[in-house]
Amino acid sequence: MTIARQRSTAPGPVDRPARDPESAADARELVAAMTLTPGGQSSASVYETGRLVSLAPWLVHHVERITYLLAAQRPDGAWGGRQGYALVPTLSATEALLTALRRGDAAWLPGVRAAERLARAVDGGLRALYGRLTGPTAPAPPDLPAIDLTVPALVGSVAAHLDAVRADPPPGLAAWRDAGPLPLPPGLDGTRLAGVRALVASGRPLPVKLLHALEVIGPAARRAAGVAPVGPGTVGASPAATAAWLGVPDAGPGAASAVSHLEGVARQQGGPVPCATGITVFERAWALSTLSRAGVPLPVPPRLLAGLVATVGAVGTPTAPGLPADADTTAVTLYALARLGRPLDPASLWGYDTGEHFCTWPGEDGASVTTNAHVLDAFGWHLAHHAPADARLVAVTRRLTGWLADRQLPDGQWSDRWHASPYYATSCAVLALSGHGRGPAAEGAVDRAVEWVLAGQRADGSWGRWGGTIEETAYAVQVLRAAGPAAPAGVDAALGRGRRYLATMEGRDGEPALWHDKDLYRPAVIVRAAVAAARHLVRAGAGGTAATRPGNRRAPLISAA
Repeated sequence: MTIARQRSTAPGPVDRPARDPESAADARELVAAMTLTPGGQSSASVYETGRLVSLAPWLVHHVERITYLLAAQRPDGAWGGRQGYALVPTLSATEALLTALRRGDAAWLPGVRAAERLARAVDGGLRALYGRLTGPTAPAPPDLPAIDLTVPALVGSVAAHLDAVRADPPPGLAAWRDAGPLPLPPGLDGTRLAGVRALVASGRPLPVKLLHALEVIGPAARRAAGVAPVGPGTVGASPAATAAWLGVPDAGPGAASAVSHLEGVARQQGGPVPCATGITVFERAWALSTLSRAGVPLPVPPRLLAGLVATVGAVGTPTAPGLPADADTTAVTLYALARLGRPLDPASLWGYDTGEHFCTWPGEDGASVTTNAHVLDAFGWHLAHHAPADARLVAVTRRLTGWLADRQLPDGQWSDRWHASPYYATSCAVLALSGHGRGPAAEGAVDRAVEWVLAGQRADGSWGRWGGTIEETAYAVQVLRAAGPAAPAGVDAALGRGRRYLATMEGRDGEPALWHDKDLYRPAVIVRAAVAAARHLVRAGAGGTAATRPGNRRAPLISAA
């Protein structure tokens, strides 16, 4: 098949929206959520909550955090997601409950035999960890941010606890008196952690990107040289990093703002906390770009757009206060603003150009498919609508097309370091290539991705890596709708099944966390925007092909150009 790639001649930056009352209502609800909860909405993290249990027992809702960890433990003793995704949260929760048990926190827990409950949870966590890390088929750890720091730090902390347990085992943990050392998983060692700790000990400043995991430093993180809370009182946009820097709530410089910030974050979900706080820009940029690309009617308050404009500086846009600017957030912010009638020059992206691809931030280990797809979106839109004769933009969109096509797996999917599901990475790549890709490499890559998605649909009409989910089904729908009028046989039927699944799941929650941070998390508004966009796309497609829908001047419907 051939992917149609007509360039828009429309004077405005956004397609005329279809008359879709349900989509309009979805959009109003999402915009209201972004306005009423300006810091963003993210699911609680076992990892981050465990770090606060260990580091900040003085913080409001401490008992609720312990209770959350106890309730979140799985029957097999582990915490968190499937496969290697259980490692980081299980280490954090086990270490936290060991700390709470040895510190005597059971006295504050409701009910009788609280110490026994803590000991049982710790015993289960230790059994899960030893089973995973000493067994013959220990899963390789996933590519989570800072995992080469968090895992060695936590393994070291658990080892220190077990040394104390050997000397004086609490009730319920006597079986661990003779436990051997807990090994690191394949591919990880303590080299980088030792280097970062040595850097802090020397008094030299840490790179800003490392502040997000400042808690791995240990006691030396407390009031580390060159580190101070920013914005609302956060260090590294992380509750754990902020608590590690603060140490105790004294009257030192910056302490009051850090305490206030931590108290506010702890109260938002009644104790548990997310990995990152203040995700305003991330949430708004992703949600608005997703909805506008799908043609969802989107009345955005001017103040909200102005706030996004103000975040774009000479080096781009950071995801949250306390984090460095990055190419991913910058590109999505620029793309969202352009589609919504507030285009900015994408010059800030050039600072992330490695000559081959675009790094998420300077010095990145590896490369991100989705970051480069989003950069292609931003540059491609600017080329099509504002600088059609810019040879540099023509060259970079051609280069990014080839780079993305080269990283497609043989079966047609893409995977990426920012999300556990290949459906997210594949949708990002397909939308960028179908909208702004150049030449047969783009068309062939989209064709293969469509076939891969078709082959992966489940019997109930859903898609998903481990099981069908609303979020992953939304990404699959976006890929299939990108096929446009030349879609292969089976696309319409697959979309029909997907539409019925999405309708059946309307209003349900409990979806798994699939996004990568120090732990898996779920950015609720971003996910809801993806689902709203998919529902809009399948409703629009039910009455005809995307390319011929009234009011659509380009093919396919979700093309970005």
